[in-house]
Amino acid sequence: MSKRYAVVLAAGQGTRMKSKLYKVLHPVCGKPMVQHVVDQVSKLDMDHIVTVIGHGAELVKSQLGDKCSYALQAEQLGTAHAVMQAQEMLEGKEGVTLVVCGDTPLIKAETMEALLKQHEETNAKVTVLTAYTADPTGYGRLIRNDKGFVEKIVEHKDASDEERKVKEINTGTYCFDNQALFDALKNVSNENVQGEYYLPDVIEILKNRGEIVTAFQTDDFDETLGVNDRVALSQAEGTLRNRINEFHMRNGVTIIDPKNTYIDADVEIGQDTIIYPGTVLTGQTKIASDCQIGPNSEIKNCHIGEGTVIRQSVAHDSQIGADVNIGPFAHIRPQSEIHDEVKIGNFVEIKKTVFGKGSKASHLSYIGDAEVGRDVNIGCGSITVNYDGKNKFLTKIEDDVFIGCNSNLVAPVTVGKGAYVAAGSTVVEDVPGNALAIARARQVNKEQYAEKIKNK
Repeated sequence: MSKRYAVVLAAGQGTRMKSKLYKVLHPVCGKPMVQHVVDQVSKLDMDHIVTVIGHGAELVKSQLGDKCSYALQAEQLGTAHAVMQAQEMLEGKEGVTLVVCGDTPLIKAETMEALLKQHEETNAKVTVLTAYTADPTGYGRLIRNDKGFVEKIVEHKDASDEERKVKEINTGTYCFDNQALFDALKNVSNENVQGEYYLPDVIEILKNRGEIVTAFQTDDFDETLGVNDRVALSQAEGTLRNRINEFHMRNGVTIIDPKNTYIDADVEIGQDTIIYPGTVLTGQTKIASDCQIGPNSEIKNCHIGEGTVIRQSVAHDSQIGADVNIGPFAHIRPQSEIHDEVKIGNFVEIKKTVFGKGSKASHLSYIGDAEVGRDVNIGCGSITVNYDGKNKFLTKIEDDVFIGCNSNLVAPVTVGKGAYVAAGSTVVEDVPGNALAIARARQVNKEQYAEKIKNK
């Protein structure tokens, strides 16, 4: 196999997006468009990947990291000009160069591999990835001669009325003989309506030299979608969401209503898990098998163990064990570690807390900045008072503790193993193990006093 290189075009600002965020950084199913493209290209065993950056260069580099090298297109003068910026890294090398746009988040590694394979098998100097569409408005047209060979590619704005009737479009993805590419780029002119240097002009230059120019047509037009505005962004999101949901269902996950279930590209879900409608799973979330998630739950960057049930709740950036029952209407905030067989009930908020195996907070509680041991029962309305207006403090509740309803544990404070805290207590000092803490005013009943109030 010959050496393989890739150039990802990601320099444009994307003015039609009408956004402060640079076009290729707009997310599709939780991941920036350019990240989708580079991730797919990286599956092709490339020898060198170069991403051409311009607007938002540092942000793009921060997103992609060391997955590729970078070439700066300081002034955007067209796609041919963009590829020229990779000249220093690629010119003169033998092999095949794949050129793909950073705003095509749906393109698959399998399609690019098929394109590369045809290019290599036909000994072509150029192979164009094309697609058929009923409405080619705005796309460059692939013009073939009477024998079916590629004659040229003409941009929509430069096409004649007859050429605009052609339904086979240029997707903007190409394979080139690397040396032929950079030699031909030197002869591309900007004599066109836009005054730009078009990469498709390389095809006509090489054809006029008698080189082999072929085309590979994908049967899935959707994956060639280029995102230039918010409408196309929405279309890409819908297409990829359907693809993701289908992937999980074919791998043993039940999704009750795929049209109303939103799963990011990097989410992992185990077999026999059920996802109910209205659920949003984002980031690096990993859900084990036999879970039930939803309806109407939001899970972000969480690892969830087997057999866990989360109903109508929100969980972010946390570890959740096996056979845990959460919700309805619970909130698991970042840096929480919930161990196996825990129950977090309705209107309970957990934040930056370790919650031990078998412990329960069944309703109406706030547990923040805490270490909760095993088999602890936290009664309704209990609160760890962790904030003095300036600093956060730790509450420790050791194993087998019972916290009565409407208790306030004013941190820093420790409740020892096996201790009881009486309902309605405000605990400001450590409670020894196996002790009973009662921290409330003594009740006084004033007989007939209600009559005096009524008669005022």
